Amino acid sequence: MESLARSDRSDPGTHLAARRLELHPFGVMVGPVGHLAEERERLWSLQWSNFDVEPHSATIGAEILGLNLCTQLDDLVVAELREALNAYKVLFFRDQPLTAAQHVAFARRFGELEVHPFLQSNAEFPELVRFEKTSETGGYENGWHSDVTWRECPSLGSVLHAIEVPRSGGDTLFADMGAAYDGLSDELRSELEGSIAVHDYLQAFGHGVPKDQRETMRKQYPQVHHPVVRTHPETGRKSLFVNRFFTTGIVGMEDAAAKALIGRLAREAETVEYQCRFQWQADSVAFWDNRAVQHYASSDYWPHRRVMERATIIGDRPH
Repeated sequence: MESLARSDRSDPGTHLAARRLELHPFGVMVGPVGHLAEERERLWSLQWSNFDVEPHSATIGAEILGLNLCTQLDDLVVAELREALNAYKVLFFRDQPLTAAQHVAFARRFGELEVHPFLQSNAEFPELVRFEKTSETGGYENGWHSDVTWRECPSLGSVLHAIEVPRSGGDTLFADMGAAYDGLSDELRSELEGSIAVHDYLQAFGHGVPKDQRETMRKQYPQVHHPVVRTHPETGRKSLFVNRFFTTGIVGMEDAAAKALIGRLAREAETVEYQCRFQWQADSVAFWDNRAVQHYASSDYWPHRRVMERATIIGDRPH
């Protein structure tokens, strides 16, 4: 009788459909993330003329097949890649043995490239940030963030090339911050309307600036204000645009309340259903849209060696 009673029990999710439930008292949400369905169906319906696509997850990430980034791509191919970037937010490529010159040339097809003032660069090409991690140089990029939001015009996107990777570990995760915004309650979205965040390079890079240079660097890179919710300039999609690395406050809000709100919004990137994860191989390339995603570089490979180079494309002022 006991086994019969157990078999008669229905699944706890029966009749709940797409409802999300909160597990008290911890505030953990469980259940299907139903608002992703429309975007997932849209992405499945897309067709491409110059390459094949294998989507990675519900609304973010796709592997591009059939292109050689070491060659000079036709303008029509570049235009279609831009469309694919707008759609999938992150594009992945395998087996792309780019030279530094080819890496810079490919990234430059999408806009002007920045030179990062605080990070080591390739000796020949200052446009390439070099991440060379060993037992003597740890990886501290393992927090959710968008690149250079402390600039008046943060980046459009980044093109990261794997030169040397460990046998395991060192994956990069990406989170769809448009899906994160859509998943907020109506009340919180209304509360965020018109909110402006303060971004500052000092929070992440200040420790590396000598004291006698801080005043000069502050004049060159003052605090900047960006909307908490930005609108993508090409798709019109709204997304959350705050992160724990560079966002230091909310204009007009008390410090404690601002930090609590930033932390609350930043946690949305941690929702697994909004993410995709890329396992690197030598000569893999990831091209992500900094206007739409945040990323997290897993630092689980120490003390092994991991060498990557990144070109960053200058974007527009968020609105």
